[in-house]
Amino acid sequence: MTAPLTEHAESRTEGDAPAIRLEAVSKMYGQGRNGLLALDQVSLSVAPGEFVCLLGASGCGKSTLLSLVAGLDRPTAGDISTSGQQVAMMFQEPALFPWLTVSANVEMAMRAKGLPRKERRERASEFLEIVHLGGFGAKRPHELSGGMRQRVALARALAQDASVLLMDEPFGALDAMTRDLLHDELERIWRERGLSVLFVTHNVREAVRLGDRVVLLSSRPGTVVEDFPIELARPRRTDSAEVAGLAAKITDRLKEEVIRHGR
Repeated sequence: MTAPLTEHAESRTEGDAPAIRLEAVSKMYGQGRNGLLALDQVSLSVAPGEFVCLLGASGCGKSTLLSLVAGLDRPTAGDISTSGQQVAMMFQEPALFPWLTVSANVEMAMRAKGLPRKERRERASEFLEIVHLGGFGAKRPHELSGGMRQRVALARALAQDASVLLMDEPFGALDAMTRDLLHDELERIWRERGLSVLFVTHNVREAVRLGDRVVLLSSRPGTVVEDFPIELARPRRTDSAEVAGLAAKITDRLKEEVIRHGR
């Protein structure tokens, strides 16, 4: 029996322009015989407010795809659109400046926009409260746990006033308990702020736990081979039978793809 869609998912309308749209996107590194085709004719869209997870074997181009959407690199062919929305990106490592306080790290994006110091501090405090780090603004990154540093990185991303959030395995280096807690925090923030999220992971259960859809990429060159709608009611648990069952189905499909490419 299919579980009902979440209220968040039901609130989208088919007429909305995609928050992210990739149309026949390819990325080649180098030229000629020495060229490496990382992505091949990838077409993908993320609706406003949708949470889409990208899965695929190592080297299939998932991180390359995020870099292209973020504007950190340019495609060799194809079109990418974020409908003029502000885009923020989170990486696997928090990449905080160790000599700055937590608050100053969050303020970096606002400082680049020229916001006054008082307003920056007030807003940084607000974003730290959102990620449940109120009162930690004066700390240095080395004084925080790994999970807390990733919360700071999330607060910094939110401080960019982005409506599109790109996440490249942000919880991959964390222990299972901390990861589960951050799943809950991310889902809460996503729902409250109506973010559109494109989330890269190697963890199939994490993808099913978080995503409205799970998009499977082939081994290199990466291209979309399957798109799994996740119609399980929220909130979800990583260890629930429903999540485990669907994760097993997707894992089997991923293994087929890896074997087909001999990797």
